[in-house]
Amino acid sequence: MEFTCKESKRLDAAMSEALELPRNQVEKLIKNVGVFVDGKRIHKCSFKLNEGNVVSYEFVQADESPSSYEINFDVPILYEDDDLLVINKPPFLTVHGAPSVKEATLVDWLKFKGINLSTISGEERHGIVHRIDKETSGALVIAKNNEAHLSLSSQLEDKSMGRYYLAIIDLPLKDNIVVELPIGRSANNRLKMDVMRDGRMAKSAFAKLLTSRDGKKELIAAKLFTGRTHQIRVHLASLSRHILGDSLYGFKSQNGTIPRVMLHAYILYLKHPKTGQLLQITAPTWDDFDVCLIHHFSKEEVHEKITFDNIVNGFESCNRWMHKDS
Repeated sequence: MEFTCKESKRLDAAMSEALELPRNQVEKLIKNVGVFVDGKRIHKCSFKLNEGNVVSYEFVQADESPSSYEINFDVPILYEDDDLLVINKPPFLTVHGAPSVKEATLVDWLKFKGINLSTISGEERHGIVHRIDKETSGALVIAKNNEAHLSLSSQLEDKSMGRYYLAIIDLPLKDNIVVELPIGRSANNRLKMDVMRDGRMAKSAFAKLLTSRDGKKELIAAKLFTGRTHQIRVHLASLSRHILGDSLYGFKSQNGTIPRVMLHAYILYLKHPKTGQLLQITAPTWDDFDVCLIHHFSKEEVHEKITFDNIVNGFESCNRWMHKDS
């Protein structure tokens, strides 16, 4: 694919305009994949184009080199076609590699299975459009090619793709609520994020679903409109609420009986990158989450409340804010 530059302009600006994509997604394409200007590969976003320069780009496949770690686990596939894959990420599985990661990741598993992956996000993050924390489980979309990756990334930007989360918290909310507070890295603990005046703006909506038998816990749904690290956990902490198992943000441990943060990405919605069809995919909760649910809530009420319609309708009180940001 190629286009001819009509005026002097930075490479990233020209490509953003020609491809009708956000500048940050074009920057990833240039830096991680590279594009050609008059036949010469360029990895510099600020490269100056002149009128008549021909810009071309190719979407190479990810390197399928085997992982150095043993792959002794499997991951449930919820949806798959030639362009994308939706999986139900197990708890305790890291999505992609980093210097601190010493075990096989989801990306390692994807390569082990021989699944085609996009390359825009770089070698360690092949196929990864968005991520969830290691302890968090649930729905995650994987891009099989760069065209799909660019489309899905644009949907993240315009909020036409997103997720509804389930969380079990240690104190009921007073009401459904939208939290709009900036988040940045904590100055006191580099493992934590915190509400900070000079942080990046973040917006979350929380909806009440079910109060526990003893009235002390609550099952809630959460919907994000930005993608900051630990966003749900930080915004709940700002309300003096904490997810069960989340000792990092203030939950008081019950002798280690809760194995991880009780947070699950339950519903994923997106437009298919090729057909434009709306996909709404539900990721079943994992056994440890179910055990925690049944311990605190009535099994019959849980099945009644955790439905697609009930969760989506729980955010009706936030509709005016949602439409404002759409």
